[in-house]
Amino acid sequence: MKVVGVVGMPASGKTEAAEVARDEGVPVVSMGDVIREEVELRGLEPTDRNMGRVGVALREKEGDDAVARRCAADIRSKDAPVVVVDGVRSADEADYFRDEFGDDFVLVAVEAPFETRLERVRSRGRSDDAEAADELRERDERELGYGMGEAIDEADITVQNDGSLEGFRDEFRAILTEESQ
Repeated sequence: MKVVGVVGMPASGKTEAAEVARDEGVPVVSMGDVIREEVELRGLEPTDRNMGRVGVALREKEGDDAVARRCAADIRSKDAPVVVVDGVRSADEADYFRDEFGDDFVLVAVEAPFETRLERVRSRGRSDDAEAADELRERDERELGYGMGEAIDEADITVQNDGSLEGFRDEFRAILTEESQ
């Protein structure tokens, strides 16, 4: 089984890449779901601030690869030639997946300019999204604090998501096709 990890700043297109995978029948494991589940277990509202605090707390208590470790069994349970992992947040998480899956792990970075990401955040209406530019910058800083910048730099493949939605979808679909062979 090939494991395709997707890393990128908030609203860069990770969730859209996961949707492409689902459309192609490729199973998706969402690292953000691990955080959302933990937020719910703690009886908190799924806001950006609570998601961030819980993510930090998990990593402080269980290690920088805590969320990746929580996803590994779910990844292995999928009976498919390719599994997509949505939301790799750090080099530590990417390293964990590389250790676990060896050459069968590929990290794809999705990149988009800040202003494009801000427009997307404002339009999608998720409860954990920041709506103001300063809130998105704060979230970016938190994500970069996890080591996301290093993970993006270490990606095996980089996809620019600053053009048409269909162009991005086609490019990610081609990556999935290549990895499934």
